[in-house]
Amino acid sequence: MTIATSKKLNPEWKVIIFMVILHVGALFALLPSNFSWAAVGIAVFLHWVTGGLGITLGFHRLVTHRSFETPKWLEYFLVFCGTLACEGGVIDWVGSHRMHHLYSDHELDPHDSNKGFWWSHMGWMLFARPPKADIERLTQDIGKDPVYQFCQDYFILVQFALGGLLFLLGGWPFVVWGVFVRIVAVFHCTWLVNSATHKFGYRTFDCDDASTNCWWVAVLTYGEGWHNNHHAYQYSARHGLQWWEIDQTWMTIQLLQALGLAKKVKLVPTTK
Repeated sequence: MTIATSKKLNPEWKVIIFMVILHVGALFALLPSNFSWAAVGIAVFLHWVTGGLGITLGFHRLVTHRSFETPKWLEYFLVFCGTLACEGGVIDWVGSHRMHHLYSDHELDPHDSNKGFWWSHMGWMLFARPPKADIERLTQDIGKDPVYQFCQDYFILVQFALGGLLFLLGGWPFVVWGVFVRIVAVFHCTWLVNSATHKFGYRTFDCDDASTNCWWVAVLTYGEGWHNNHHAYQYSARHGLQWWEIDQTWMTIQLLQALGLAKKVKLVPTTK
């Protein structure tokens, strides 16, 4: 795996140290004293809350692509859930992803898959974060919202608050599994959308990039693995377009529709 770039790579040391701390912290789950089924259950539940409701439903389909609308209180709730995933500030996340779609698998794509699997999976954030000016330009719709600004600036602080709550509920096993293991798991599941779904799987649509539909990534990311479909129809709230392309997040949006909490849902006019 090579990184095909002539630019000098400057390490983002704050990000690197942050990643090392989280991954080392997750290793403490191997200690018998830190294991309990309740702790594992907390990790699985929070994986869904932060990765499914937060990142996939909130950050991605709702905020980044505006594929449907919700009441503002629900939008803020989903954004807060995504903030607990600890994948950086929401404004940076949304701006980077919008940039990815603008320049997918070309030089200006933050995680251009042509630079190798490792680069698109996580290397890009360790060495080449998108310029702040580009992020600001692509997030003018949310950049001045005080709730978004809070989630952008204090995503680590709220994680400490969650860790404190988990400690009170179940001691260190809840912290190790509910914070460290869960965060690392959500990280790598999310990053597989940038890496694996530009390398493995099948293509239904002839997009100007390497996006693919990958079933096992879809399982891990609540439906985000149908990435070629998504790149063909970025605005669509539904990513799994065939009957076998199970899309858990689309099912959640359908539930919100039934409850009157999701409106103006955008879909592909016809499916193949």
